[in-house]
Amino acid sequence: MEYDLLLGSEGKIEFLLGNEAVVRGLYEAGVSVAAAYPGTPSSEIGDVLYKLSDRIGIKFEFSTNEKVALEVASAASAGGLRSFVFMKHVGLNVAMDSFVSLSGAGVKGGMVVFSADDPSMHSSQNEQDNRFLGKFARTIVIEPSSPQELKDYIVHAFDISEEVGHPVLIRSVTRISHVRAPVRLGEVKKKNEWKYKKSASLVLLPENAYKAQMSIVNRLEKVRSSKYNAILNSVYGDSSTLIITSGAAYNYIDEALQMLNVKARILKIGLSFPLDQEMILGEVEKAERVIFVEEGGPFLEEQVLSLCAIRSINKKFYGKINGSISTSYEMDVDRVAGFLSEIYGMPFQTKTQNLNLPERAPVLCPGCPHRATYYVAKLAMKQRGIQNAIVPTDIGCYSLGYYEPYQLGDYCFSMGSSIGSSSGFTMEAKERVVSFIGDSTFFHAGIPGLINAYHNDHNFVLVIMDNYVTAMTGGQPTPETTPPFKRVDIESVVRGIGIKNVYSMDPYDLKNSLDTFKKALDSNELAVIISKRECALEVDRKRAPSEAKVFQINQDKCNLCYNCVKNFACAAFYVDEGRVYIDPELCDGCSVCSEPLVCPFNAIEVKP
Repeated sequence: MEYDLLLGSEGKIEFLLGNEAVVRGLYEAGVSVAAAYPGTPSSEIGDVLYKLSDRIGIKFEFSTNEKVALEVASAASAGGLRSFVFMKHVGLNVAMDSFVSLSGAGVKGGMVVFSADDPSMHSSQNEQDNRFLGKFARTIVIEPSSPQELKDYIVHAFDISEEVGHPVLIRSVTRISHVRAPVRLGEVKKKNEWKYKKSASLVLLPENAYKAQMSIVNRLEKVRSSKYNAILNSVYGDSSTLIITSGAAYNYIDEALQMLNVKARILKIGLSFPLDQEMILGEVEKAERVIFVEEGGPFLEEQVLSLCAIRSINKKFYGKINGSISTSYEMDVDRVAGFLSEIYGMPFQTKTQNLNLPERAPVLCPGCPHRATYYVAKLAMKQRGIQNAIVPTDIGCYSLGYYEPYQLGDYCFSMGSSIGSSSGFTMEAKERVVSFIGDSTFFHAGIPGLINAYHNDHNFVLVIMDNYVTAMTGGQPTPETTPPFKRVDIESVVRGIGIKNVYSMDPYDLKNSLDTFKKALDSNELAVIISKRECALEVDRKRAPSEAKVFQINQDKCNLCYNCVKNFACAAFYVDEGRVYIDPELCDGCSVCSEPLVCPFNAIEVKP
């Protein structure tokens, strides 16, 4: 069966994705409960758990958002069970209210929070280093640098958490979560038994929160002096130059040093907060110069420089604070070699070739229902004479509506921000406001904004793009998914708020969808359109190859208006020597392009 390799016996070596290694680590650590809201680059953890949870005895759920997921895991920990919650870096922002309080409450069963950060923003709206949030919340912070360490450090993290009674944040990054490498499997531990005991520390009223502050300090001090520093931190090499590093950045240093033909002593830190102060200062004192190489902000650098200032330790320090190393974007071998070459004072020319590849904007998949929704939205606004509409959008596949030819996306900050910002725009803007949000995002963070909009009588059109899954991160379930879950109906939720102008449409039916959009635009109060059609990729996975239709252009009927290419813009269309064609390998057979609103000449036909 799929992922059986993760159930192998101790000592076996498997070639695992970093996120697959995480699941094996949970299995080995004896975790009982896990929860998440999917987000790249952490998504594969949930995909694997979703399929393996019963076999490895972990109760797992995709929660409606990260805050809820953290609270699910924290309750399990309060009952003495080992629990795990995971998310992408911006998800921790959503969970911060409870995350910060978690350190005050402490944990009974070991609890690990996993943050998959995304340097260089491969699939994210910002580049943040969640080690700083871990320190801010006074949570133990651990950084692995490989799939093997991901697995091993998860086991260590649960041991530390349970031994000390404090939550642990593991910070991964895209290049660790999404790299594949050999991983040696370890022993599988027995799971804890449920043992819940009521405690005032779990009720963070002011009097209890006040008492908890010294408990936090004491727990962190135990970690600082624990045996785990020797396990998670290491030093190697012999040189008067000391490089302090951690996580993914560590992987580039040896190769960069070899390229430059220079030496350094490497201090690799796995336990990033709280630091083993005496060990680190001892290494710094032996060095003539100290270089900080880390992925993200100057997290280790700030802590070490503060310690050196307190001890009046003067060295030549190089890092992000003094500008020797860039503060933005992820590290790689060439970047590290470039920084080191300047510090060492020697020439270096990158081996990376500048291929000058043409840029290609991301596109919606062939057959994607969002394309049809955007197409009729633009057409409806044009027919109603609406120019320069303000279009807040949100986080999901539909954010690709920002690109040509739709260009429907003027404002996007975070999950659910489309609805809150729409309310703000309508307070003063003279332009019509039409906003877009996905079904999973609506459940995650959109409902409070819609309640606010209705309560405060804001007038805009909200389009909920309902494709029945969390599509952008791989097709994870939403509260609409059945079975074995109980289905939550979006239209019932919207009507339950009190909104009267609620319209449901199938975007593949362009004529009806156009009429629906015009009705919503004509409304003089808050209106909601629910555009309902299953994700095309999910449909493709379910249907047999024999059921698929492919379309072609009847060249005798085609009048070369290019509407299908320029305005509908399905990825399956292409132009060769002025004629329009459909690539049969890309065509999804959705048939939307054959409708008269796309092709008025009926030139698009099913291929025999």
